[in-house]
Amino acid sequence: MKGKDTLAEILEHILARRSIRKFKPDPVPKELITQLLKAAMAAPSATNRQPWEFVVITEPKRLAALRQRLPFGRYTAPLAVVVCGNMRRALPGPGRGFWIQDCSAAAENLLLAASGLHLGAVWVGVHPIGLFARAVAKVAELPKHVKPLGVLYIGYPAEEKAPRTQYDEGKIHWQRFGEHTPSE
Repeated sequence: MKGKDTLAEILEHILARRSIRKFKPDPVPKELITQLLKAAMAAPSATNRQPWEFVVITEPKRLAALRQRLPFGRYTAPLAVVVCGNMRRALPGPGRGFWIQDCSAAAENLLLAASGLHLGAVWVGVHPIGLFARAVAKVAELPKHVKPLGVLYIGYPAEEKAPRTQYDEGKIHWQRFGEHTPSE
């Protein structure tokens, strides 16, 4: 990849990633699913613990069970990836909660890869809502030490959205909170 993409092309790709909620019924080929998972696992993690686990769901009955149990996740995508944290690989002690950041980085990598592969995707949050976590754990048959972070619905998009930025200078603070002018 060295030298292939300019910064402008990379930023254009990031801005093009949008939440897609309408999907065509066409299945996502296993080769593309593997590429998505490779991108996810290229994410950084605290002390390289890589606490993630991914449950790939393509069975219509399991997809329907997810839709039934997630009020904000009733999308008819042909593929769902449940992004999970394996607590046996999470940091011990005060850093234990870093699994959330680690798995979030993996999820975002997967979403960006989906966009680059011309797939649509949307992230449905699960953690920290216990009701949602228990429902997803049941559908994905997760062991107790594996916690679901979110569900990524993926498929060929049946809608188009223009690239955008949500850049807001009012949310940028220079040197200290409340200072909106860069120091020279």
